Amino acid sequence: MTVIKPSELITNDDGSIFHLHLHPEEIAERILLVGDPARVEMIAGHFDRIEVRRSHREFCTVTGTYRGHRLSVLSTGIGTDNIDIVINELDALVNIDLDAKKPREERRALELIRIGTSGAIQPHVPVGAFLLSEISIGIDGVLRFYKGNEQVRDTDLEATFVEQCQWDPDLARPYAVAASPQLVERLHAEGDTFKGITLTANGFYGPQGRVLRLPLQMEGVNDRIARVTYRGMQIMNYEMESAAIAGLSALLGHRAATLCLIIANRVTGEILPSYHSRMEQLIAYTLHRLIHEPLNPL
Repeated sequence: MTVIKPSELITNDDGSIFHLHLHPEEIAERILLVGDPARVEMIAGHFDRIEVRRSHREFCTVTGTYRGHRLSVLSTGIGTDNIDIVINELDALVNIDLDAKKPREERRALELIRIGTSGAIQPHVPVGAFLLSEISIGIDGVLRFYKGNEQVRDTDLEATFVEQCQWDPDLARPYAVAASPQLVERLHAEGDTFKGITLTANGFYGPQGRVLRLPLQMEGVNDRIARVTYRGMQIMNYEMESAAIAGLSALLGHRAATLCLIIANRVTGEILPSYHSRMEQLIAYTLHRLIHEPLNPL
């Protein structure tokens, strides 16, 4: 089995993985991913017991138990570039011997659930809603750096999106990846969550159609995106991580899904100015659906 060069799989002096500063035994098989480090403590506040606390840069981790089930919560920071770090390092913790620098023969699968915030681009999705990403379209390009990415992509959706949006060929080629069907089924409750397609942008302003002082390369891009239809589904919202989480997880053999709180509606102009209490409700909802619904074997 090929040995990975130390320059490619960097570990710290204590043997922990480079960015996350974690050891393999310090993460659970079910991991909640959040962008904001402060949200780690919001979720950890629900835990019965805390085993591990680690913090390095924007990557903060708490592992503990919730009603007898072992969980980890980890902050990723903002954007798919950070997701590339987080997913690869979490996979390395469970599927690579960090001392020998060799992949393990027996592979382990993780469940990765992002709890985030998002902006709706359909007028019927109200602020304060919970939105589950069935499929995510990434306009960031991260997944295309990995061989075999076509095995997990929905190329029909990609073609539909490019055609219906009249996507500018000078921009990154979109890729589309479905969330884990098992997690979507477990996290969705009729009347509690919206479902649909999510667009993962590689920025907050121009890439999400916002104009401050710089004009957009694609004028009216949000209107174009909102009109896309695919097998009865619409693009429901913008966020900045879900496509890379879904794509990298699928390539590596993990299950992933994204559930977001809608804090703005880009069509109506409404915002949810103080969303702390509603985020607490989304956290409680997610923990309930994960733990009290039947757990599929990993």
